[in-house]
Amino acid sequence: MIDHLKHMAVFARVVDKGSFRAAAQDIGVAPSRVSQTITDLESFLGTTLLYRTTRKLALTGEGRALYARVTEMLRSAEAGFNEINANTQDPVGALRVTVPAFLAVSDLSTAMATFIKRYPNVALSLHYSDRRVDIIENGFDLAIKAGTLADSTMMSRKLSAISRALVAGAGYAGARPVPARPADLEDWDWIQYQQRSDTVDLISEKGETEKVSGQSQIEVDSVNALYHFALQDVGVTVLTENLAAQGVASGALVRLLPKWRPPDIDLHAIWPDTSRRENLTLLFVRFLADELGR
Repeated sequence: MIDHLKHMAVFARVVDKGSFRAAAQDIGVAPSRVSQTITDLESFLGTTLLYRTTRKLALTGEGRALYARVTEMLRSAEAGFNEINANTQDPVGALRVTVPAFLAVSDLSTAMATFIKRYPNVALSLHYSDRRVDIIENGFDLAIKAGTLADSTMMSRKLSAISRALVAGAGYAGARPVPARPADLEDWDWIQYQQRSDTVDLISEKGETEKVSGQSQIEVDSVNALYHFALQDVGVTVLTENLAAQGVASGALVRLLPKWRPPDIDLHAIWPDTSRRENLTLLFVRFLADELGR
């Protein structure tokens, strides 16, 4: 039985994910290995647990009965981890976290590195992407999100605010008159970000707000792509300060309208209110908030 506890956990993950491929991706192994694990479990039990078709998997009666018991086992195990983490200075466990790709090189990632140095028995699986990710559907324990939060039953905590800058390629800006007000940028080419409004708010030192629409020939779904295309001298865009500073320091980018700035965006941690690793998740979130608030 002990030898097949892992097999049962893999079986539950296949059911949760709906396919061998999705489960394999979540666990981090080849689909063939997951398939063989289920076959070995069925051989051990002497019964079929899953009906396999080319499009989907379906539980047999025996599979449904086992799945119910296995999920109870896994919840008990997770509860055990939570109790240990609540009563020890040396927490253990693993967290799967989705993070915006543009924060791959940032104070946030530095704080995560500090976290694993502080807690060597905790493993982090970090998935960097600018696409919207469903936490529960994709098996994440926690999501780091930038911007305004939608109404949700999820738990959340603000970690910090991210400064942004209005920039353009040095060559592109150098070929045009120096803008004095936001309206002067209306006839400039803009590099648009798909997850942002077509208009950009700019705030003056006196607190005035003006909107700029501009014209756009290119639209991207990645903040890192915004940075790259700005370097190619194809237009003006808004970048997070960490990327803007990098381009300005190299001389490839210039800041525009120094007396105006885009509003900061909030950075939040979001997690399910029924987190599998509640105490570990809370420890991680509190740590990040403290580090970024220094």
